[in-house]
Order: sequence, then structure tokens, then C-alpha cells
Amino acid sequence: MSSDSLEILGTYGKEEIAILYVAKYQEKILEFVESVQPPVPREEKWVLILSTLYGCPMGCLMCDSGTHYHGYVSKEVMVAQLDHMIRKRFPDGKIGVKKFKIQFARMGEPSLNPDVIPLLSELPYLYEVHGLLPCISTVAPVQASEFFDQLLKVKNNLYSNGRFQLQFSLHSSDPAERKKWIPKEIWGFEQIAAFGERWFVEGDRKITLNFAVSEDSIIDPIKIAEYFTPNKFLIKLTPVNPTNKAVMYKLNSRISEDLELAKRFRNLGFTTIVSVGELEENLIGSNCGQLASEFVNGKVRIKENYSSRDYSLE
Repeated sequence: MSSDSLEILGTYGKEEIAILYVAKYQEKILEFVESVQPPVPREEKWVLILSTLYGCPMGCLMCDSGTHYHGYVSKEVMVAQLDHMIRKRFPDGKIGVKKFKIQFARMGEPSLNPDVIPLLSELPYLYEVHGLLPCISTVAPVQASEFFDQLLKVKNNLYSNGRFQLQFSLHSSDPAERKKWIPKEIWGFEQIAAFGERWFVEGDRKITLNFAVSEDSIIDPIKIAEYFTPNKFLIKLTPVNPTNKAVMYKLNSRISEDLELAKRFRNLGFTTIVSVGELEENLIGSNCGQLASEFVNGKVRIKENYSSRDYSLE
């Protein structure tokens, strides 16, 4: 299918930061994002963020995607999201970007979509690009074991030598606290660590362990080090973005560039990234967990403040 099959309902943002698209396909709403990271120009790094599900069944505490779920996004509709963002800048499909990152991380847990694997298998042949870097961000649902086995094969066959990024969102070092953040059945630390041992080979990127840091977060670096080795895993500390659910559950972010928690991880040998990002992305609504759409009275619609705002590019 072509990107014309997607009805674009709204386009919001700024060229020099991020652009958020809200689209409809067969009466179902999805969102996708393109972003840059100032002061790095688009020619150096360009990030596209796709929806893999219409909503999400995982119900994570801070993510607005979990308020509804209407099935998975087909491979064709995922390609349509890509085409809409790519063809307006590179009509011939020749992408002149040194680092072209595609994140399967807007709406939905990607491991619950069986079409993600065939898309990853075809992705290197869809466009002419030398810096392609796919990224899967996951909470590791227990029912997705076969997906991860297939993902491992695709990575080894097509994306070796550091050309794939895998991220597990842990959010807490305490199993009970982690269950609160991610209420569905997920892999424990032992399973994630064991899969990481299978995944990582010399030349691969280290596997990212992500923590959204709130004021009440339980994150003990020593506990994490009991399961994960610094030579195969790295730590990423991110804010709790101002989603509707984060506000509802009073999840106040606690993060800064000089975060003491980061120092404790680094003292244990972990490469540690403190990813604060551009605050204006919160206004655009392009950050992780934020949505411009909402589920009301059995239907998904665009939030009123997006419908009436003058921040749109259109």
C-alpha cells in the first residue's frame, strides 16, 4: 500500500526538533514521529518512530498507549508510515543520512506484532541507505519468546557488526515495583540476561537496559549488576514524560545530567547514558508514552488541545 492510504489527521511540531503525525487507517488511529537531536543536523542523524500496534495491551503505568488496544499494525501500514516521512524528503528513496534510525517504539509493544519480523527482513532493500539502524524497545512479554528467537536470527543475518539496537525497559530493580510499572506477565531479569548472552556477539552494540526515573523509583545498581554484565549491557536513564497516566499516578520525574544514580552505575563499570532530551518535545507530544490521541467513550480521537492548538505545521 502507499502512504496515500493513510489519512493524516494532524501534523504537529518543529522541523528542527520533532514532527508528530496522527493518522487514520480503516477507522483506527495511529501515530508516528520523525525527529532530530539538536545540534546534530538531519544529514548526520535522523530518527523515525513507528507504531506497531493500535494502542497496546501491556498497560504500562506511565504510557498513554495502554488505554486501548485494537490489534496490530500490518507490515504494509508500517511501511506506509515510513514512506510518508521518507518520500517527502527523499522522493527517490535514496536517504542521504549517515545514521538513519528506525525505532519500533511509538504505539505498542513491538514483540506482539508478528509483522515486525518480515518488515525487518525486507527493510534493507526498501530504500537506498547506508546508515540504517533499526531499534526494538521492549518490556519482554512472556508470550513473545518466539518473536525474540526470530529477531535474533534476523539480527545475525542482516544487522551484524553493530547495526541493530535492542533495548529492554526494566524501570526498576525490584520485581514487585517492576510489576507495578508493567502489570502484565514479562520476563524476569534471569530470562533477559540469558537472552542477552545469546544475542550479544563481538561487534554488536551493547544491549540497553532502560529506566524511566521517577521520584519514587527503586533502582539499585548493585542488584542490576547481579544479573547483567557491563561488557554486554549498558544503562539508559530517562525522564518520566508528562503523559496523562503519569500525571494521574503522580509519577514525577527525577533526572538530571549529574544524576547520582548514573555515577553509581558507572562505578560498577556500566556505560551509562542520561537521556534528558529537548523539553519542547513534551509540548509537541513526541516523547515516549505521550499521545496526541486518546480513547474516549469506546473510540480513539485526537485530544482537544491538539485539535485546537496553533502549534501544527499544517
